[in-house]
Amino acid sequence: MANIAVDRERGEEIPISQLRRFYELMLLTRTFDSQAVNLQRQGRIGFYVPCEGEEAAEVGSALALRPSDWIFPDYRASGVMIARGMALDTLLAQLMASSQDISKGRSMPSHYGSRALNTVIPSSPLCTQLPHAVGAALAAKIRGDDIATIAYFGDGGTSTNDFHSALNFAAVFKTPTVFFCRNNGYAISLPVTQQTATESLAIKASAYNIEGVRVDGNDVMAVYAATRMALEKARNGGGPTLIEAVTYRMGAHSTSDDPTRYRDSREVELMRSKDPIAGFGDYLRERGVWTDEDESDARQSMHDQVKEAVARAEKFPHPDVRSLFDDVYAEQTWNLRAEAAELAEEIGGY
Repeated sequence: MANIAVDRERGEEIPISQLRRFYELMLLTRTFDSQAVNLQRQGRIGFYVPCEGEEAAEVGSALALRPSDWIFPDYRASGVMIARGMALDTLLAQLMASSQDISKGRSMPSHYGSRALNTVIPSSPLCTQLPHAVGAALAAKIRGDDIATIAYFGDGGTSTNDFHSALNFAAVFKTPTVFFCRNNGYAISLPVTQQTATESLAIKASAYNIEGVRVDGNDVMAVYAATRMALEKARNGGGPTLIEAVTYRMGAHSTSDDPTRYRDSREVELMRSKDPIAGFGDYLRERGVWTDEDESDARQSMHDQVKEAVARAEKFPHPDVRSLFDDVYAEQTWNLRAEAAELAEEIGGY
């Protein structure tokens, strides 16, 4: 059995171990995603933003990054975080707003971040993270740091002011930034055909004289190659790139959304036939590097990993309400100390 494969975009060789890793991380993302939706339906978490169908775009792009690169995600980024190395316990702590949550329960669910993983916690308004990614990239360029930044967003984000402001600023200052757009077909209920009159989203890069790349977002190898090339160009002084990964959102926009109100079920079934996980699994089997036994073992292992992580996560309480005053300033101000003391006294009365 050969231990390499050819990167279809670059003609480079990819170790079989890397191909298996692509697939295993996509499977783990799908497993976690499904369980998170179930937890919300059971009332065990309040809200979740699923990424079913977009695993190739998320995993492929995240694996192209170096540990030193900075990520500015949006709220649909479970696959990015899993590929980046965020522990399932950490993801669940954020969704449950427990005492183990890095943000101490202050962010909405599905707003992941980690200083250790160079990942900035997103906010809910669309594309506010894009100017931040450009600013961080400009700072790195001025300091001479050998890094790039990547910002994730959806097709709906290309209609925001921050999208255009960020691309323009990045183009003028040639910042080492990759703008990664997951075109999943819908901005909640608005189809992309009503989002723009252009033939693609990648073509919008031409307005700012930067490179725009359109890639099959259901092909993890193509996504990996395109993102890797864009990151290398960015680090080498070539400036920013806009990547449009064309994929499909198989499920709802969020657990608060009912896609049957605006989307034909026949369309969904057609797109399920292009499932990125099933397609890549078939590719690996054809190459003889993945078997039905591998599949069964992997699915069972991932089911167990997620189940055990949920059991651990649900044992932790919510953050102490007194943590409300932490991290507001480097040193707590006199008025916050007074308010904290007043709260402690109030709590003591119960």
